[in-house]
Amino acid sequence: MTRLLFPLALLTLFIAGCGEKGFSKRSVAGRVGVFRYAMNDVPKTLDPGKVQEVDTIDLLENIFEGLVAYGDKNTIEPRIAESYATPDNGKTWIFKIRHGVKFHNGREVLAADVSWSLDRNCSKELASPTAADYLGDIVGVQDRLSGSSDHISGITVVDPYTLKIELDQPRPYFIGKLTYPCAFVLCKEAVGSGSIDSPTQVIGAGPFKLDSYLPNQQVKLVAFKDYYAGAPTVSSIERPIIKDASTRLIKFKSGDLDILNVERKDISGIQQDSVLKNELQFQMRPALYYIGVNEIESPVLQNPKVRRALAMAIDKDRLTRDLLGGMPEAHGLLVPGIMGYREKYQGLPYNPTGAQAELAAAGYPGGKGFPPIELAYKVDGGDAQICCEAVQHSLEQNLGITVNAKTMELGALLDARNKNKLQLYFISWYADYLDPQNFLSFLLSSDSKLNHDGYKNAEFDDLCKQADSISDEPKRLALYNRAEDIAVLDGARIPLYYQKDAILMSPRVSGIRSNLFGQLPNTTVKVN
Repeated sequence: MTRLLFPLALLTLFIAGCGEKGFSKRSVAGRVGVFRYAMNDVPKTLDPGKVQEVDTIDLLENIFEGLVAYGDKNTIEPRIAESYATPDNGKTWIFKIRHGVKFHNGREVLAADVSWSLDRNCSKELASPTAADYLGDIVGVQDRLSGSSDHISGITVVDPYTLKIELDQPRPYFIGKLTYPCAFVLCKEAVGSGSIDSPTQVIGAGPFKLDSYLPNQQVKLVAFKDYYAGAPTVSSIERPIIKDASTRLIKFKSGDLDILNVERKDISGIQQDSVLKNELQFQMRPALYYIGVNEIESPVLQNPKVRRALAMAIDKDRLTRDLLGGMPEAHGLLVPGIMGYREKYQGLPYNPTGAQAELAAAGYPGGKGFPPIELAYKVDGGDAQICCEAVQHSLEQNLGITVNAKTMELGALLDARNKNKLQLYFISWYADYLDPQNFLSFLLSSDSKLNHDGYKNAEFDDLCKQADSISDEPKRLALYNRAEDIAVLDGARIPLYYQKDAILMSPRVSGIRSNLFGQLPNTTVKVN
């Protein structure tokens, strides 16, 4: 999943005069039972078949549900499916649909609704940017995506409460893919034949209903009292759209927000505040921040010596410790919480002398003759800017090359990345499911549609292909680790750091359920 940067901002106006318990009594009045947390950007879509960005996925996870989801133990649990089984080690999957699950319009969810939703999200007409990657293992999906078939042949409605899905080969990680939004169950009569373009089409089976959507202002959800697992404990969720980071911080201070992701450079100030330090917590996330290296757009980056030089020239210690306040430095492509993550793995460590030697061996001694290269990042004035300025400084100082920084709006950055139009770019990848396949073959295999950088290595492809289809876990992990070694030493992308969220939580809030991915749907949250 494209999990982009968490931009937040200055603390200057935030530290002084925090007030009793860190929030304003005036703002609390009339807010009991209303859970408020900001969206950092305007949703690009409310269609589960098209969504890609973190904030909107979090929103839609409270409205829609799929067959399965990750629970608070970081394991996959049944949701609309009451049970599932694979009788042949991952090639065929049988789902038993839970009786009594209702859409927000009151109609019961049946196996045919699941089948229709998956089929709709794979239609050529919808042009989903995610369906091929998350549902493409199902027999017949490729034909549906291309328009050569009007249905997915590998999905069978056995009876009103039983669904069978057949894959092209055993895929032990496939159940994890069904936790992604393009596998959410949609209400056919609400959605219609096209994409979801109106709030009236947003009818799910999740714990909250969409109440109102004011573009560029706020999204409001209300509790769905007929939710199969019981009505949520809060009456509503308000998601004000606040792009400016300093404004979000001020809103938390005044009691207008109940929870807030904090920018790294602001942590030390918060920790010195006698009230706010008690509202601050840290949580690791299964996400990697990295520099994308596009061999398609920039021929000079096709040389692995050049890519290695770039990777070895970046002072990650200075970036993560001094500039970001202690983010966990990354050397590999697998992240903490993912099977196969190696805590002591070193990859390509910081080595300016070695980097200079690699660049010289590539034909650019001292950076001579190396063309200026562009480094793109999401405009936010915060962490992204800090990271890219640090990378720019390292590359220019240690290699003698010219790096031009370029800021882009989120939508433009995603679009350019999806069209393979960036050279170097700062971005993150946030796990969709806790399996190494999601970080390796899913992203970097030469035939992956998410391989936007043109990386190709036959040995990497072969190792991933083997690992993708076997159920023996130790063998799978050994193969994936060998593939990871190859990609890292090839400089396929440059890992910088793993994500560790710093979160401010209002003392009014309790009952938040979370896992490695973050907040789970807010069914048990209480706001006093």
